[in-house]
Amino acid sequence: MSLSGEEQKAPMSLSGEEQMLSVDPAPADIPGAPRVSRQRAVLIVIAALAVAGAVVGALWAFLAPGVHGVVALTRSGDRVHAYLGGESDHFFTSAFIFVGLLVVLGVVAAVALWQWTPHRGPVLVAALSAGCAVATAVAAGVGAALAHWRFGSLDIAGAPVTPDNRVHYVVEAASVFFGHTPLQIAGTILFPAAMAAMVYALIAVSTVRDDLGAWPPVQTPTYPVIPPVISSPGA
Repeated sequence: MSLSGEEQKAPMSLSGEEQMLSVDPAPADIPGAPRVSRQRAVLIVIAALAVAGAVVGALWAFLAPGVHGVVALTRSGDRVHAYLGGESDHFFTSAFIFVGLLVVLGVVAAVALWQWTPHRGPVLVAALSAGCAVATAVAAGVGAALAHWRFGSLDIAGAPVTPDNRVHYVVEAASVFFGHTPLQIAGTILFPAAMAAMVYALIAVSTVRDDLGAWPPVQTPTYPVIPPVISSPGA
């Protein structure tokens, strides 16, 4: 529009025909350009890994063994709790299974995200790491809830022990973490994310292209080959 309110027209050619204005194509119309923006790709990665973490948590709750123990009433009337044989080792076994499943998820996710060629690069690595951490947290919550639903919670005070029946056998759910300290919980959450980032980095190192084949492509300059100067023997 001009200041007078009239619509401006394209300039006329010498033949009297209007010249067509050239309009640059949108990025989505360029061949090879990604159809999904980088910000949306980050959200997709994190959301997909969160859903996968819920599945892993449900799988862990099915695979994790229960810990068998006993609640006994002593002669003095106190209630004591102990584990049968080597059942206490299941706490370590279940936590190891939990971390192992999440490491497998991280490795598979790293290889799968590498196939998303247009978005290769540090942004996708950050999304992968954050998504694996979120997946671990979701898996821990889902797995712990399902395990407690499967085995129930240990209630020593409510165990049906009497002077006539002093022993009551119980089964409790295993733990998703190796311990309850903040450092142990943080280590469990960050370890699968670190493994996924390392696998992605190893794949990136093996790529011959500096731009990793991502969008937009970076054209590597080609330098002319200068032949060596050979001097004559008498010079």
